Amino acid sequence: RQSGYGRGLRMKIETDTAEILSGVRFGKTLGSPVSMLIKNKDWDNWLDKMRIESKSAGIEKITIPRPGHADLVGISKYNFDDIRNSIERSSARETAARVAAASIARIFLAQFGISIGSFVESIGGVYPDNNFAENLFNNDLPKNFVGWNLSEKADKSDVRVLELKQEKKIIDKIKLAKKKGDTLGGTFYAVATGVPVGLGTFVHYDKKLDAEIAQSIMSINAVKAVSIGTGFQSAEKFGSESHDEIILKNGILTRKTNRAGGIEGGISTGL
Repeated sequence: RQSGYGRGLRMKIETDTAEILSGVRFGKTLGSPVSMLIKNKDWDNWLDKMRIESKSAGIEKITIPRPGHADLVGISKYNFDDIRNSIERSSARETAARVAAASIARIFLAQFGISIGSFVESIGGVYPDNNFAENLFNNDLPKNFVGWNLSEKADKSDVRVLELKQEKKIIDKIKLAKKKGDTLGGTFYAVATGVPVGLGTFVHYDKKLDAEIAQSIMSINAVKAVSIGTGFQSAEKFGSESHDEIILKNGILTRKTNRAGGIEGGISTGL
């Protein structure tokens, strides 16, 4: 959110860093709760509008809701007469805490050989000529590939894509949207490697691995759809084109492709 072409003006004042307050000593966790502080550098501008005490003179209520936000549904559900009560609590600013906590989770998972990375697939309908996702689905990955490799490459791009030609097209599309006073949607991939067989279960509907992943991603503001593996593409194909053939490789049962995205029946397959 802080970096990248087309970011909002708010990013000029938001240069957040997380300060660890407890639970870590000499670079290692102690087993006690790890607490972190992220200072909101824009807070001074909102002291009067969000003050705990009685309202200051001249503070006007916000009464015009924005589409695509929690404005109207929030005041309807909780009977507010000021939309700001919905705006501030539903703000995507809360994801800053998730990012901070995830940095620790990433280190923890690395101890088990699990590596997570991500990249932007498209913005404004501009897709790459050579989609790396196809390599994922075909189980055709470079030797010693790990998920974090994707983030390392994507972070070199101003729009976090893997293809230089696509980056230029996207930047041109962002410039056009900015000129029109509009915004653009997009899609991204998150990839985890080193995941062992057996995470998740088919016994409980809410403990299926894909169900938990989908719930977590859908809880991020602005996300409107989640696809695992070939996902939505499978809706247009025969079953034989969507399933992963089970094969014997080096004495181990595995799958020829990975169209299921590493999850079958709510349980990780090891791919």
